[in-house]
Amino acid sequence: MIPLSTRMRPTTLDEFVGQKHFMYKGSLLYNAIRNKTFDSAIFFGPSGTGKTTLARIIANAMDGTFTEINASTTGTKELKELIEQARLRYYGLENRSTYVYIDEFHRWNKLQQDSLLKALEEGVLRFIGSTTENPYFAVNNAVLSRVRNIYEFKRLEKEDIMTLLWRALKDEKKGLAGLDITCGEEPLDLLAELSNGDARVALDTLGFIVSNLTLPGTITKELVAEAMQRKIGFYDRGDDRYDLLSALQKSIRGSDPDAAIHYLARLVDGGADIQMIGRRLMVIASEDIGLAYPSAISIVQSCVSAALMVGYPEAVLNLSEAVILLASSPKSNRVAVAYERASRDIREKQIDDIPAAIKDSHYSGAADRGIGLTYLYPPDHGFYIKQQYLPDNLYREGVRYYEPTGNGSEAGFRKFLEELRKKYGDH
Repeated sequence: MIPLSTRMRPTTLDEFVGQKHFMYKGSLLYNAIRNKTFDSAIFFGPSGTGKTTLARIIANAMDGTFTEINASTTGTKELKELIEQARLRYYGLENRSTYVYIDEFHRWNKLQQDSLLKALEEGVLRFIGSTTENPYFAVNNAVLSRVRNIYEFKRLEKEDIMTLLWRALKDEKKGLAGLDITCGEEPLDLLAELSNGDARVALDTLGFIVSNLTLPGTITKELVAEAMQRKIGFYDRGDDRYDLLSALQKSIRGSDPDAAIHYLARLVDGGADIQMIGRRLMVIASEDIGLAYPSAISIVQSCVSAALMVGYPEAVLNLSEAVILLASSPKSNRVAVAYERASRDIREKQIDDIPAAIKDSHYSGAADRGIGLTYLYPPDHGFYIKQQYLPDNLYREGVRYYEPTGNGSEAGFRKFLEELRKKYGDH
């Protein structure tokens, strides 16, 4: 049986859902597809976010032959045969390019990736590479230089997932509209929440529920939770998740590790995923700990990465380590306060120009404009020399955005800055 996600795959630009940061009516990519001027690209991002779908839509819109392969199952021999066929097509009677979509492109080694270069330069191939890895690390520079654009696909918003789920329920040809099924907003909302931005997971879970539902039947939150193998207590009342996350952060801010670990356990027990908890912990590391313990952000990031790698149930150990560390660390909110003060000035004040001394002077003609002439390089002066960095009006006001506390490591920063000011005066 064909999975629901495959049956419901969009086939036109107007049906495509998500990735609004680069795909919308009038965007450069949208127009390139409409105008048939699309060249080559790399799509990267998590699974189930539309990479393959958009590649197929592009192929359908272009006047060319489309070939789809997977790098994990296609070797150098098959690739050379594909390129040779594309060359015959390009220089032969058809006189048209071949569009090749290579899924999991990062799985190819350097030699395999480089075998595309000549075909790309000649225009024989138009290439769309798909990868879940960062292409700036996983793809050869020589390939990157020949690809016009790199598009980052992000996890779909819950509203996007809801759109796809309702479309599947209402579609009579490809979807589930022909079945005697009742479904309300709440079960779909829960399914969209639990799918974590993955359209394939959401649609195939819906298909699994319907395939095993006695008809006529009703899709309930309990069936969604059973299909996803998740508890729904955490998601049953929308405010619970935010109340628990708030309680976790405020307990850490109040340096109460016992209360903090209690709320972590409630979050995990209620079904909160690692990413949701991890995002909040990394915010706390900068917002509430800050420079009182600068290593906190690195340690917490390592704990969250480890949790994502090992998954539940062992992930609770990594998360617990991060929570207890944060709750037991010295606290400072001065990083957040400094940014808020600077941001408020930018919003509310007329700010003078950047001082000429510290503007970029690495171009011809900068000296003629007086740019950079009076700049003093601190390492040549014992790593500190009195000079102005703030715009004129802020400098005259003696603006201070960052005022360190006396807690933890920040006490050392405060002492260092006070000694500089005492010796040299303000900048």
